[in-house]
Amino acid sequence: MTALAPSAPTGGRAARRRAAQEAAKRARRRRRGGPVVVLSRLVGELFITVGLVMLLFVAYQLWYTNVLAERQASGAAGSLRQDWETGGADAPPVTAFEPGQGFAILHIPKLDVKVPVAEGISKPKVLDRGMVGHYAEGALKTAMPGDRTGNFAVAGHRNTHGEPFRFINRLTPGDPIVVETRDAYYTYEMTGILPQTSPTNVAVLKPVPEGSGFTSPGRYLTLTTCTPEFTSTYRMIVWGRMVDERPRSQGAPPALRG
Repeated sequence: MTALAPSAPTGGRAARRRAAQEAAKRARRRRRGGPVVVLSRLVGELFITVGLVMLLFVAYQLWYTNVLAERQASGAAGSLRQDWETGGADAPPVTAFEPGQGFAILHIPKLDVKVPVAEGISKPKVLDRGMVGHYAEGALKTAMPGDRTGNFAVAGHRNTHGEPFRFINRLTPGDPIVVETRDAYYTYEMTGILPQTSPTNVAVLKPVPEGSGFTSPGRYLTLTTCTPEFTSTYRMIVWGRMVDERPRSQGAPPALRG
């Protein structure tokens, strides 16, 4: 007669299950780590997030602001030319403009720069839109190109927002700079540069600008921008003297025919 084997105790299986569950919990705790480990992970993720945000901001400042500003400046230049063509040669000359209103186009052939000039030096209305701004308000008011004497002074960004004056430090004496308006082309020759001066040095904007080497009234041009690059600590100044004025009906000057 065959003997029957005793049944396996069920308590052993339950104990093994509990042990396995406890081991799994301990493993999960080890993977998660203690409070210090969790905190360090959170701090690390925060730094990574902040770094990504900063990278996006830098990309926006250095690249996308240029894209937007160049698009806006190109549109402003096109609108100016269209207005000039439809206005007619017999239209009375305009000598006063609203703040932010474009009225000229500045050409620097050596630097391949062609940028609208607007009234005033407001950052949101003018400079950040890729244009250069004419000093035209209060104590900083300067002459217009068509004035018989005076200093036509403009400001522009050196970095970001179209950066039209990025490389004006590369200009050398004799390089042409042309201001195109509805009625005429005004050609200046670069005469000198002040690499660095205080932002409060407004004497560089005088009718006979100090530091320029000019000693008597004339028809001058002053370009101003920030320096060193990517800062606004100081100002860089470039000066020019008018050497030619011609009506638009005579066509573009030689400096723009290349």
